[in-house]
Amino acid sequence: MLTFITPSTIPYAAAASSPSSPLLIPTRTSSFSLLSHNPSLNKKLSFSGGKGFPVLRAQSTSYNSEQQFDSMEPTNESTELNRNLYRNIEPYSTGILKVSDVHTIYWEQSGNPNGHPVVFLHGGPGGGTSPSNRRFFDPEFYRIILFDQRGAGKSTPHACLVENTTWDLIDDIEKLREHLEIPEWQVFGGSWGSTLSLAYSQAHPDKVTGMVLRGIFLLRKKEIDWFYEGGAAAIYPDAWEPFRELIPENERGSLVDAYHKRLNSDDLQTQFAAARAWTKWEMMTAHLLPNEENIKKGDDDEFSLAFARIENHYFVNKGFFSSDSFLLDNVDKIRHIKTTIVQGRYDVCCPMMSAWDLHKAWPEAEFKVVQDAGHSANEPGISAELVEANEKLKNIIKNGS
Repeated sequence: MLTFITPSTIPYAAAASSPSSPLLIPTRTSSFSLLSHNPSLNKKLSFSGGKGFPVLRAQSTSYNSEQQFDSMEPTNESTELNRNLYRNIEPYSTGILKVSDVHTIYWEQSGNPNGHPVVFLHGGPGGGTSPSNRRFFDPEFYRIILFDQRGAGKSTPHACLVENTTWDLIDDIEKLREHLEIPEWQVFGGSWGSTLSLAYSQAHPDKVTGMVLRGIFLLRKKEIDWFYEGGAAAIYPDAWEPFRELIPENERGSLVDAYHKRLNSDDLQTQFAAARAWTKWEMMTAHLLPNEENIKKGDDDEFSLAFARIENHYFVNKGFFSSDSFLLDNVDKIRHIKTTIVQGRYDVCCPMMSAWDLHKAWPEAEFKVVQDAGHSANEPGISAELVEANEKLKNIIKNGS
């Protein structure tokens, strides 16, 4: 049963900071929040209900807390939970871990070496990490671990599909945790990162202290069909046509299969052309409002090839899951883990139907719907909720409850 709590009209900043605001109302079983981060919308409606693995290369730099944290953005002392991204910081250590006879993965650590470990699982698959990913976490509290999944970013071989499955990635996460001698850690992931976070946590629930998930992607057939077989074209016909037109009309029965053929062609230029078209389609739809910097990623052949080839490889193979509903069917394994789900209302890449299905299967997880956002973690409303979700888990850990 849902209880409706309607707040009075108050400015957005006050809603974020007031102890009596619905943003801070605790719930026992589930929390479903509709949020807007448009200053003209000043209401919110709440519905409450290691070791043993060889390292090829590593480098370390001395850790200086004053150097790293003096430049952090100041926070309003009256704000109970910070919702602002933290300032850019640099890693205090980086390395390359050999995870198989074929693959090595790049990893890095930033923040507090003695802090609570959190691992960032990037999207795509094939997207790789970026320095801005560190900004979601309080570097005075968190030991922040980023790594590039097989074939992506600085991991090698680049864009390689051999021995590249969901289960290989789950094994890599465990190898990295053991290599860094971390008993357990918090997990953070969006888009494909949410898929991998769920799969990893279901495989190793005893290693996860909490989760923050964004832009839920369960890798079901209807989700793939929506985005790659014409559903999303109803919203972005201008972006869709170049994606579709690369494929001859007689091969359009399955665009995912047609792209698979080209992304695995013996001709590198054919691969590049398909990779650019695939990547631009996704980048043009990832934000509620167009983001030119993001769209330009589609012109980078190196990035696009890994992004498109690895994504397509996973989608053709149905995420390497044994059933279409695999992640929903195994929610019971992680029901006890404190989790926040953040979803943009107008997410075209990973439409809200998936987040809603996960919310219904897992009402114990807090569910935040950002009303004026699309898919990207870098949209203001999404990033604010992600930072706040990490702050909540931080406070739970600090208070020991």
